[in-house]
Order: sequence, then structure tokens, then C-alpha cells
Amino acid sequence: MDAIPHRPDRASLQQVIAGLTDGVILVEPDQSISWANDAALAMHGVGEVAELGGDVDGYRARFRLRFRNNHPLPEDRYPLDRVVAGETFSDVTVEVSPSAAPERVWVHTIRSLVVVDASGAPELLVLIVKDETERFEAEDRFESAFNANPAPALICRLSDQVYVRVNQGFMDMTGHDRAAVIGKTVRELDVFAGAENHDRAFERLDEGRAVMQMESEVPLPDGSSRAAIVAGQPIDVAGEPCMLFTFADLEPRRKAEISLRKSEERFSKSFRLSPVAMAITRLPDHAFIDVNRAFEAMTGTPEIEIVGRSASDLRLWTDPAARRAVEASLKEGRGVQDAPLRMRAADEADIDCLVSAEAVEINDAPCVLWVIQDVTERKKTEDELISAIESVMADTSWFSRTVVEKLANLRQASRRPGPGVGLDDLTERERQILGLISEGCDNVAMSDRLKLSTNTVRNHVASLFRKIGVNRRAAAVVWARERGITGKAAVEPRRAPKS
Repeated sequence: MDAIPHRPDRASLQQVIAGLTDGVILVEPDQSISWANDAALAMHGVGEVAELGGDVDGYRARFRLRFRNNHPLPEDRYPLDRVVAGETFSDVTVEVSPSAAPERVWVHTIRSLVVVDASGAPELLVLIVKDETERFEAEDRFESAFNANPAPALICRLSDQVYVRVNQGFMDMTGHDRAAVIGKTVRELDVFAGAENHDRAFERLDEGRAVMQMESEVPLPDGSSRAAIVAGQPIDVAGEPCMLFTFADLEPRRKAEISLRKSEERFSKSFRLSPVAMAITRLPDHAFIDVNRAFEAMTGTPEIEIVGRSASDLRLWTDPAARRAVEASLKEGRGVQDAPLRMRAADEADIDCLVSAEAVEINDAPCVLWVIQDVTERKKTEDELISAIESVMADTSWFSRTVVEKLANLRQASRRPGPGVGLDDLTERERQILGLISEGCDNVAMSDRLKLSTNTVRNHVASLFRKIGVNRRAAAVVWARERGITGKAAVEPRRAPKS
């Protein structure tokens, strides 16, 4: 006859399990709690077995149990009730709080064990309790941080690659709602769509390895996509291997690039089609980067012979000193507005120009945008008009002053007075000189009228011309008439104000 295997007595069993880190509670078939180790007592915040309630009913009265979704457990679903009913279970997770102090909460994972006697009848009921409070608190902190993080993020379970978490940042970025994401697989909602290393990303996902960041096109609900950078990092969520996907939204950058490209296209078209000559040079060496068609037509030189060379190499400006002055002004950060320069065309003809230039940045490089207006014909017309006035002024004794004034009015219509020196800025003597010039007096006549030497008169005339910006008598006459001044009005001395 076979020998009956030796069974350790209850005292020996209690001695073995007393030092376990997992909590152990022994329940008799009559539903009384007969013993618990120190770990089980600590997990309930008590120091004696009696403080567990004595039996199943007392335990229910002393402790409240809830599911993780905060719903209370029905009385017949307490782990003690289930084990007394002979049910075996594993890894039931509940929140436990003392009835007298509901603010204290522990998270326990509980499994059952039924010890039977030789006849198979229950001899001892055992609850094995594991304290998961710290782990779940950490997971709760992670969950809060995950949901509150403005950076878009997703979590998929590695076992089936199903999304189990989605935060508000991802929903805001894509327009997907939570129900449209949770439960889908990574292949159904492919966050690697359009990525250069698309297949490699799925290989690493299948292996549970980190996915290096890459640019992709994340699908949107309307069938379009949104540019983003995505990366994956393995993590553990609730004891299960998962993959955390994080995203950086590239759509604002893409929109900015599109806007910049359109702006550059508009500038390029305006630059090319402008009827005014325009050019772009590098700021450091003033080598030409680009010129428009009007610039080619003005200079008579094709673009291919201009780009890469400087104005100095091309001998473009007839006055090197004036060119250097403009370039120096640009290097100092000061723009140039309507600077008079003379250009030398390919056929050696001189072109009178008004040059405006401003420093700009193109492709992160300092450059200069030049706008060049051909005023040769206008200057020629003005010179002819001034010559005509000078011819008239040579002998006003026989030519009607009315005609002279009409010629001056023509000059006034061709050039509107600009800001600068006015009559109030002239000295008394300069006003007298201007008036006599307007009457047609030469230096000798002015010397007799003012009782001054001819040298002194000449000096006054030169000073007046410099101040009002002219170099001819006819131009001085036009300057005076543009301001409504006749000869007598200019000569008349200003009266001091009455005290």
C-alpha cells in the first residue's frame, strides 16, 4: 500500500509564510479569519489579526472595496466572499479603504488558494495579497502627465499593436476624436504614412525596439494628411509592454514655407517684369547675382555677361568715386535714395540715372536691391529749357517779361518743389542778390546797385547758388518763380515786426 505523503502542520505553514513580502490571509471554512502575516496587516493599516474584522462580515464592515473605475464592489463579490464560496481567481485588482478613514486608499491585487483535505473538502482558504499602490500611483501620475501634455502622443500595445491611449494634443493636431483612435491598430491608423523609412519603422515596432524620429504624413479624418515628426519609445503601461509615439507638428512650418515660396515667386515675377531697371548684388563684394530685362535693355549687356561680376569690373558707372561712396553707404547700413549717377552703356553712351539701393537678405545672405531710373531724356529736356531761359535772360530789353515768366512756369510744371531750403532760410543779402538776378542784372549791374565790389557780388552769388542747389542764373530765376517770388518782391527788405 502506498504511503500517505506527509503534510506540514498549520504552525509550520504559518512560520514559512510569515516572512513573505506578499500578504497572506488564512480563512477557515466557517468564514472566520484565523491568521494573517505582517505584510497583510500592514497592507490594511492594522497591527492585529482581530483588526481585520474577525470574519468575512466583519471585514466588509471595516473595509470598503472599489473597482479601479471607482464603482463599489457588491458584498458578494468581495474576495473573501468569493474564496469562501469556493471560487478560485487570480489577479483581481481593487482599491481598499478603511470605512473609518475613506481618504486612505491602497491598491491590492488579490488571488485565491483553496487547501483541501484528503477527502477533497476545503480545509483552509487562502488570500494572497500584493500591494500595487505605488505602481498604480505612478501610473496615475503618468496618465495625468500624458493627458495634460500639449505635445501630441499615442500609446499602442505591442502584443497586438492596438492603440490604448491618446492624448488631447494628438486629437487637437489631427481632429480625430478618442473613439476613432482607441481600438485601431497602427496599420489602420498609420502614423508612419509617407515616411522615407516606413517599412523599417514597422520592423522596429514588431521587434519592440525604439523607432527613430522621422517625417511622416499623419492621416486626418477628411482623408488628407498633416506633416509631422514621429518617434516611438518602448514603455511599460500597467505591466504590459507598449510603444509611446510622440509627434512634432510640422504643418506650421510647411505653411510658412509655402507662403515664403509664393512670396518669392511674386517678388521674382515683379522683379523680372518691372519696366524699371533692377539688379541684385552681394553686399560684401557687390558682384551681380541677378538683373531684370529692363536692366539688360538699359545697359545693352546680356545677363550672362553681368552675373558674377561687379560694377567695378564692368566699368558700369562713369564716376568711380561716386560709385564707391554709394557702396560705402550700403556697407554702413544706410540705404541710398535717388542718388544721381551716370551709367556707361555697352555702346559707350552715357546714361543719366537716379539710383536707389537698399540692403536686403536673400537666402540668409546679405544682398543689395538696386532700382535704377533712366532720366537721360528728362534731364536733356530740363537742360534745353534752362538754356532757352538763359538765352531769353541774355537780353530782356526786347523780349517780353511775360514770356519769360511763362517759360519759368513750364519749368515749374516739370519739377515740383521739394523739401529743403526756403526763402526764410536766406539772408537779407542773399534775398537781394536773388531779386536782382530775377530782374536780369549781371554782376556789374548788381555791384552798382548794391554799392559792392564785383568780387564781393560774385562771392554772394556763389554762396546763394550753393544754398539753393543750383549752378546757373536761369536755374536761380526758376527756383525763385517756383516759390512765387518776382524780382521786386525778393529785393524788398524784410520789415522787423512791431513791438
